[in-house]
Amino acid sequence: MKKFLSSLPARLIFSIIIGIAVGCIANVYLMQVVVSIQNILGSFIFFCVPLIIIGFIAPSITRLGQNVSKVLALAFVLAYVSSIGAAFMSCFSGFEIIPHLNISSTVNQPKELPKAIFELGLSPIISVMSALMISVLIGIAACWNKSTTIISLLEEFHKIILSIVTRILIPILPVFVALTFCSLAYEGVITKQLPIFAIVVLIVILGHYIWLTVLYTVAAIYSKKNPFRVLKYYGPAYLTAIGTMSSAATLPIALESARKSDVLRKDMVDFGIPLFANIHVCGSVLTEVFFVMVVSQIYYGALPSVETMILFCLLLGVFAVGAPGVPGGTVIGSLGLIISVLGFDNNAIALILLIFALQDSFGTACNVTGDGALTLILTKFVESHNNDAKNLKTETFG
Repeated sequence: MKKFLSSLPARLIFSIIIGIAVGCIANVYLMQVVVSIQNILGSFIFFCVPLIIIGFIAPSITRLGQNVSKVLALAFVLAYVSSIGAAFMSCFSGFEIIPHLNISSTVNQPKELPKAIFELGLSPIISVMSALMISVLIGIAACWNKSTTIISLLEEFHKIILSIVTRILIPILPVFVALTFCSLAYEGVITKQLPIFAIVVLIVILGHYIWLTVLYTVAAIYSKKNPFRVLKYYGPAYLTAIGTMSSAATLPIALESARKSDVLRKDMVDFGIPLFANIHVCGSVLTEVFFVMVVSQIYYGALPSVETMILFCLLLGVFAVGAPGVPGGTVIGSLGLIISVLGFDNNAIALILLIFALQDSFGTACNVTGDGALTLILTKFVESHNNDAKNLKTETFG
């Protein structure tokens, strides 16, 4: 029991409870301090994310050697197939379930958060997608040219970023989670808004678990490995994702969780987890598809046509691969798609954003946890196509 209380999952649970409790009783002045600290920590975390992506993905690509092109292509295919698979499951479930739901269209706006007393003004040196592209290009080019000096520098940079993750980012994440839930409780999102769409949110969360079951079942069949040897370490990452609502912010914990698994190659973890954190958003896609159908039923009195939803799901999968791993990144990145394909007006879009915010944390948690299944598939693929490759000795967290 004592060991559990000092563990990361326990700290995250306590952070969530404390954050909600404080948010329910906080006044404007306290919330100004909370918002200020939340902004500072958030700015620092998102400043580090591009560095983590470069520090983990680029060295991992150089370790893959001749297999890099195949593995990279497979990773993108897996992310897209998982996203559209989740989208179609959600779509067909929506046609079956939504007409039988009695959903109220009355929605109260959340309380507005006070402005921060001060802001750090710290911005990432480059965007997440730019960091991803730089990592891929440098890693592939270093392999092509057998640039031993660059490869050695990337390994050293990996060690530096690993130290930042373990000694700074992981310790401050529980604090950031507590502050996030404090803000949500103060706004009334947790205490007032959630009951209005409780049924819809619960259906979507159930859909997340079903899709995760599908992913890990497929990964288990392909890899012939027990998927629970990956899943059992994902508790901290799942809770962190719920608290941060961001795959990017959860990246340090996701890396730590995946590295504990004895069935995942460490080089595949360093390559796959940061990559999938930015291109694999199956939970968010599943959520968005179901919610746009709910909003269509509320505002327009009917669901979109089957043909329209099929087109929307296929295109949403493309948008999802390029969505930033930040809170609400998927739905914000696809607003143009919602307007052009579904024909939603501003009021309908506002409602989508509100409902999406109610469960965004659970969609992110599904995204992050699903990354483990895709990494298991990558691990088996690399082992199957490079049988004489040795598992690389890499640093561990902690």
